[in-house]
Amino acid sequence: MGKQQKAPKQHERVELTGVERLSLRVSNMINHPIAQLQRWVMIHRLDTDGDREWDEVMGLLVETDGLEMTFNDDESVTVRWEKLEDDDCVKEAVDVFEQDDREAPF
Repeated sequence: MGKQQKAPKQHERVELTGVERLSLRVSNMINHPIAQLQRWVMIHRLDTDGDREWDEVMGLLVETDGLEMTFNDDESVTVRWEKLEDDDCVKEAVDVFEQDDREAPF
């Protein structure tokens, strides 16, 4: 008798929801090194961004302390923020580690 070959493991593809996909894109844009240097970013709405998803993510950003948002005529949004003081950065970092169950703001 011959040896049985094991079937290759199938990798499950995890599909992101529209909100998750948009949140990830916005988060990457805000955290980009150039955006961090200039302390602003312009978020363009894509054709694939549904109304519900766009409204939900923009709503979360509006509720986030320290962000100033300008809704432009072309449906883009300009997000600006002030540079945090070093003490504020340390305090926020400590708060994040102490509250592991807290969800990201967007």
